[in-house]
Amino acid sequence: QVQLVESGGGLVQSGGSLRLSCAASGYTLNYFAVGWFRQAPGKEREAVLCISSRDGITYYTDSVKGRFTISRDDGKKSVYLQMNNLKPEDTGVYFCSADLECSSSLYNYWGRGTQVTVSS
Repeated sequence: QVQLVESGGGLVQSGGSLRLSCAASGYTLNYFAVGWFRQAPGKEREAVLCISSRDGITYYTDSVKGRFTISRDDGKKSVYLQMNNLKPEDTGVYFCSADLECSSSLYNYWGRGTQVTVSS
């Protein structure tokens, strides 16, 4: 059983940066794709981006291109989401997820989320 825990969320001003971490326990993430999702208040959860087991990156939300990047440290069983030039519309709960392949929705393992709030 893969357990995922997100951290690094918080309150930041527009234009600021945050780095979210997704830490795994139970299994190494070496052979997993890890995706980040977010859910804004009153909206459905949306896929943001994903990193495959071979470090291929897929963006699912055009608005974060050029601002968000994803990386992994398999030795630390962690995946990171670097978010720069944050905007108020980036506010939401951010979840990491893991499965064998990247996709925009189907993942077997999920964390509980971390809140990101961007003030204008």
